[in-house]
Amino acid sequence: MGRKLFCQLCPLTYRISVEKCIALRRLRDACSPTRLASQRQAEPLPVVLYRHSSLIRRRLGNVDMRLQENKAVNLSIAAPLVNGVLIRPGETFSFWRLVGRPTARRGFREGLTISTGRTSSGVGGGMCQFTNLIHWMVLHTPLTITEHHHHDGMDLFPDYGRQIPFGTGTSIVFNYLDYRFRNDTDATFQLLTWVDGEYLRGELLCNRTLPLRYHIHARDERFVREGDIVYREGEVWRVTVDARTGRKVAEELLRRNHARVLYDTAGLDIQEAAAPQGRHPS
Repeated sequence: MGRKLFCQLCPLTYRISVEKCIALRRLRDACSPTRLASQRQAEPLPVVLYRHSSLIRRRLGNVDMRLQENKAVNLSIAAPLVNGVLIRPGETFSFWRLVGRPTARRGFREGLTISTGRTSSGVGGGMCQFTNLIHWMVLHTPLTITEHHHHDGMDLFPDYGRQIPFGTGTSIVFNYLDYRFRNDTDATFQLLTWVDGEYLRGELLCNRTLPLRYHIHARDERFVREGDIVYREGEVWRVTVDARTGRKVAEELLRRNHARVLYDTAGLDIQEAAAPQGRHPS
């Protein structure tokens, strides 16, 4: 066993490490020329580019549903803090800059968190669902994603009603794991976000009609067995089309997944992984 990191010694050293990361992010932002979006506008911009709804209370394996109820509270606090924000040309959207630190004093509750491939809980947990929704909408626009963290290499829950491709999620931790995107166009964009009790809902708007549309889809999805471990594989692609003619302009590979399945694989259609080139299965 290797030597433990400072943050792994005890809860106190972990807390010290977290506060150090938070302070360093604040310092970097203070010294950065990046213009973070902060202006909000109650009146919606005229063109809806994309809208999406995300069911709040979802059954995720054996996760305590109390954490899902608390997540609903957390999202109801965070959504108004983002709602109406304008992202003008040259500006960068920062999720944590708008939402701020999720603390019990501000009303946030203990929700589901994920760390090192395991589920846990913490105050403000469940906020990844918010950035998941924003990220999915941003993928359907020409906005430039500048900071995006994944729950890399893990497939934590079975597909209970999955609506969007696996691998398009996000991972955030205040404030040093953020979700950010930049507006490199000459148009102005706006995010509308709200909770209606059952769903977290969002719309991404613009001040004018854009010439391109974007479609996101999965390809070559499958489960494979490598030794005693099952992995989920697949690719996520984005196709760009001309909004006027419908003609495909471009396509790009956004992500290639190879995630270890961490739930019961009984009932899955599992393939045997191909042997490496030059070798044969024993």
